[in-house]
Amino acid sequence: MSVFYILLAILIFGFLIFIHELGHFITAKLCGVRVNEFSINMGPKLFGWKRGETDYSFRLLPIGGYCAMEGEDEQTGDPRAFTAAKWWKRLIILCAGSFMNLLTGFVVICLLLGFAWPGTSTAEITAFAPGNVMESQGLQVGDTLYAINGRRIYMFSDFSLLESRLNTEHCELTVLRNGEKLVFEDFSLIRAVKTVDEEGNEIKLYGLSFGKRAEKSFGSVLRYGAYNCIDFTRMVWYGLTDLFTGKVGLKDMSGAAGVVDIMVQSGESAETVSDGIENVLYIGAFIAVNLAVMNMLPIPALDGGRVLFLLINTLYTAITKKKINPKYEGYIHAGAMVLLLGLMAVLLVKDIWMIASR
Repeated sequence: MSVFYILLAILIFGFLIFIHELGHFITAKLCGVRVNEFSINMGPKLFGWKRGETDYSFRLLPIGGYCAMEGEDEQTGDPRAFTAAKWWKRLIILCAGSFMNLLTGFVVICLLLGFAWPGTSTAEITAFAPGNVMESQGLQVGDTLYAINGRRIYMFSDFSLLESRLNTEHCELTVLRNGEKLVFEDFSLIRAVKTVDEEGNEIKLYGLSFGKRAEKSFGSVLRYGAYNCIDFTRMVWYGLTDLFTGKVGLKDMSGAAGVVDIMVQSGESAETVSDGIENVLYIGAFIAVNLAVMNMLPIPALDGGRVLFLLINTLYTAITKKKINPKYEGYIHAGAMVLLLGLMAVLLVKDIWMIASR
């Protein structure tokens, strides 16, 4: 089955690249910006065709893709060039790719919630183990955990995530009881006890149980789909925080090959093929949201970096009535792209070495 899950993972990656670039393409066309080429993948061209003013191509290296617009990094004199468009149109075009990835992740989660998963999870407490210290501090069966230190709990899995981020034994815990918020200050949480279940998977035990809302509705599917996307975003943010604070390093990062390996292992570990596909799609939804967040970081070569330069240039123009020459921005993005591709190459080699050495 490895080949099947490898192909499925590659297909998901390709689709996420396609949908991202499609966001740029559609909004560019709607905003009247000329698109010279729409490409899936990068590197040497394998095949393609031309329709109207745009070349459509499929290239060899599955490490990205692009929507090449007229005058992205230079003034060409073309009235339909990207740099000639109004600033708000350029902003929409730049943000559209990440929006499409975010929307894709949301739709996939909603489909899994609506048609595959048995119910939507909640953070309502249904039982305590005997002698649980959290019950002795005032928690009751029927309470719904709402926040830890002001950070919202949307589903039962959030409790585990937020508990793992605590640096102290005490926190401010907010719960919902009979529709009203109740705040426990200086609350002592039970820290996770790691153990192994019957299938050999590592799990965390807290001495309490959470319920599941069995009833499904269109509204609850949308709501919990949004909650999952918020959780994905929070996990990405925590990962970035750990990276910049030095808690994790290059050895903990994964490139495309590493992510494909994770998806394959997730699929193969499932009891049935349908469960395996669900697992892979869930990870795919997480990757979609991850791409949306990462692409909007204010780093040169990424969409977020271009948005930052756009806002700076717009403010500079409003004050001085002059425009910054876009070629200088182009140089910065080109240099950053070289560094980014270098990092991707390093991660690719690391991932392949890790997989081969298992």
